Amino acid sequence: MTKPLVFTGNRFDRAAQFRNDENWMAEKQQDPSSRYVPMHKLKALINLPDGPSIDWRGYADVKEYIDAGATLIFLGIADFSCHFAIDVSAIENPKQPPNSDWGKFIDVRSISAQLRPGEAGALAQARSMIAWHDNHGFCAVCGQPTALKDAGYSRRCTSEACGAPHFPRTDPVAIMMVTKGDKCLLGTGHNFPKAQYSCLAGFIEPGETIEQGVRREVFEETGVKTAEVRYHSSQPWPYPSSLMIGCFAEATSDEITIDPVELADARWFTRDEIKTMLANAGTMEIPRIAPPMAIAHQLVKAWIEDDF
Repeated sequence: MTKPLVFTGNRFDRAAQFRNDENWMAEKQQDPSSRYVPMHKLKALINLPDGPSIDWRGYADVKEYIDAGATLIFLGIADFSCHFAIDVSAIENPKQPPNSDWGKFIDVRSISAQLRPGEAGALAQARSMIAWHDNHGFCAVCGQPTALKDAGYSRRCTSEACGAPHFPRTDPVAIMMVTKGDKCLLGTGHNFPKAQYSCLAGFIEPGETIEQGVRREVFEETGVKTAEVRYHSSQPWPYPSSLMIGCFAEATSDEITIDPVELADARWFTRDEIKTMLANAGTMEIPRIAPPMAIAHQLVKAWIEDDF
């Protein structure tokens, strides 16, 4: 692919060796060169006039939130500066942040495709991490409160009798371009825009390989059997924290039996049909493929271009 997938261009050196060095971290937090991306209810602060781009702020802009115990995540090092994400959801009215020169809080999904790949990747990391902390304030073992540790990359139960550690998780999702000769299999969900089709996808279950997950999901959703499975590419998907594992799968059967709970429709499409649907992507024309920011779009495009 000539252009990186959205969310895949994260260029931070995550510098994990410093995460448990509290003195180093405290020094870097106050360093004038350090940059912070404020997040408000999982929306990112965006500078619209100059980009759009992430509206990175300095320590003085977010000190009050740090002092108040806001969730603070060390993202990594880039351009010789440390970068952090901070949850400023305590701002009552995000349309009027504390400093008049702040940008606007915008949903990550709606703005990410307009950002440079490196910035979209940073937001994927920031959003996923803060979403995880939002949902893990209490210990899954004993129910007591947990505390942030390792610069945001773990939480630990505050109970001396328990002390269980908890770590951020990433959920693996198989997304597959199913082909058979000169046709491909696509589906549409109940909540999809009208006549928008995409690759089949589903979570990989515990104890399952990627290949097994691909074959199971395709069969469960459409009744189509597949044999050879090949990896193509992957994409972080921070809603809240998935890794989309893009594959190609060769079908060994044609007949479709839709799971009506999972899909509204599934069909075989010819190459000519797919070319039209790709041209319609990102528009209101129908039928169409998922927009270019989705790995599904890139898998379909790779099939048309024989780039797989």
